[in-house]
Amino acid sequence: MNKTAQQKILEHVDSSDFAWAIPIMRAGYAGRGLAYLVVAGVSLWSILQGGQAEGTKAAMQSLNGMVGAMIVGLIAAGMFAYAIWRAVDSLWDLEAYGTSAKGILARLGMFVTGAIHAGIGVLAVTALGAASSGSGGKEMLDRILQSPAGVWAVGLVGMVTVATGFYYFNKAITQSYREHLQGNHFTLHWNPVLRIGLAAQGIGIIIIGGLIAYAALSANASEAGGLGSAFDWLGDQAYGRILVAALCVGLLGFSLFCFVNAAYRIVPKASDRSVQSLSAKVKELAA
Repeated sequence: MNKTAQQKILEHVDSSDFAWAIPIMRAGYAGRGLAYLVVAGVSLWSILQGGQAEGTKAAMQSLNGMVGAMIVGLIAAGMFAYAIWRAVDSLWDLEAYGTSAKGILARLGMFVTGAIHAGIGVLAVTALGAASSGSGGKEMLDRILQSPAGVWAVGLVGMVTVATGFYYFNKAITQSYREHLQGNHFTLHWNPVLRIGLAAQGIGIIIIGGLIAYAALSANASEAGGLGSAFDWLGDQAYGRILVAALCVGLLGFSLFCFVNAAYRIVPKASDRSVQSLSAKVKELAA
């Protein structure tokens, strides 16, 4: 049986040498899960009370009092931990992608993902101080869109974001994420929810990317935005409130997906080789 490129890399790796990376991974995924839990939970509650869904920053600013400040502080710490985790994951090639063109592209994607989550961490810190109205980003985007090169750059960002959304959606369809999760009673029985969560994340990112691309085409920064803009766009469609509520429920599933990764993710270079993946567990039960 021919060995894969990953197996060849892992042959010469002692997982105990990279055990230090596991706590960073756990903190990062837990913080990411908490962020989605807050945004989707607050938005769904708002819809049920007759209000509207909130974006990431608005949801975090809605958490008042000492408990709210503590939750937002934990989100910020978790987002920064996730950003650090992605940088560490890429630099030390903990997923054993290697140095092929495909491997380098995958590792570069980790940096980009980390940078995005670092940005969410900054939003959390800003929400703690409530010192920003959130208009600065729109004003900056307006200035960028005033030049032809800026329009192309923003359009490219939109297309890349859409592609990222389809990547998440494809992971939900193919269930390729099962290779990276431990196979146990919990992951086996909750897999349908994890799959729905990933699909919802993909749909949300596709909408955000589409709005960014449309902002480039119309040279109007007000069309672009994050999850809050995606909620607004969905809300304007037929049966909008139902669609937004459905997306919020799906994102609660993605929050669970993040928490499950924090507890049961397999990190090729740092995890015990004897740990069975969810994919292998499913195949074993099907045999």
